This record gives sequence, structure tokens and C-alpha cells, in this order.
Amino acid sequence: MAETFEITDAMRSVIDVESDGWPVEFTSTGIRAFARGVGIKDAVYYDVDAARAAGYANLPAPPTYAGVPIYLPGVSDPLYGLPRTSTPRLDHGLANILDGATEYLYEKVPVAGQTLITRSRIVDLAVKESKSLGKMLVVTTEATFSDPDSDEILFRTRSQMIAY
Repeated sequence: MAETFEITDAMRSVIDVESDGWPVEFTSTGIRAFARGVGIKDAVYYDVDAARAAGYANLPAPPTYAGVPIYLPGVSDPLYGLPRTSTPRLDHGLANILDGATEYLYEKVPVAGQTLITRSRIVDLAVKESKSLGKMLVVTTEATFSDPDSDEILFRTRSQMIAY
């Protein structure tokens, strides 16, 4: 439990530094597997004809499905799939991590067959205190998912990670 913790200038220096872009695939198999895994029963996520009848060009990505990063051995992080060097590392020195939340903000829903480019950045750092965990660092990040041809952002995520 951290009794004291301060945000350093080095930590502040990574705020708003955007990562390199990385391709994320939306496949029919991935969409169906995700929908099934979270218990979605709506046919639009499984049947192309049902998806087209609902106005989609192909199977739509279910809510909170952010595709699958293209994995390159030796380049991609083995746990998260994105390149290890694509995002500035935040050296906070705290031992534990919690997932705070992720919000999905859609302009357009991706569909099977699309490959989007994702980029992320840290947008905020804040120190909070918990009676049970002590001082915590709350890191807020934003990721965009855009069409590689038009740069149009289809959706974005806003996430919080808590280090303590």
C-alpha cells in the first residue's frame, strides 16, 4: 500500500503522446465468437442475411468488441497483441493494477471484413486515495479506431487503469 505518491514531470510528459497506428481486424469468426461468448442471441451477429436486412453491409461488431490486433512475433506484446513500443511507457513504480472501466463511443459500427487502425494516448493522470489501498494512480487513456483509407474515426474507447 502506497502511503505517498506524486505524479512526476516524467509521468506528465507522456500525456497526449499518441501511439503509432496498428491494424485491428474485424472478422466474421471473431464477431461470432465474441457475440457467443458474451451471450448475445441476436441473429445480426451470426447471420449475414440478417445483418444485411438490419442495414449492415456485413456482420456488425457487437458492443464492446474492438477487433483483434494483427499479431507479429517479436514485435507484438505477447499479452495484449499491440507493439511493445507503440505507446509511451508510464513508469509509476506501483506494483498492482486494476481495470477501472472502459467506455465505448461509436460513430459507426465496424463490420466483418474491415481492418481499422487503432491509436492510443494517455489523456489524464490523477492521484486518488482509498482507505483500503492507500494512494492510487488513475490513468485515463483514449484509443481511436479509424478507417485506414479515409482516417474517419468509427469509434473510440476511453479507459481507466488504477495502479496502487
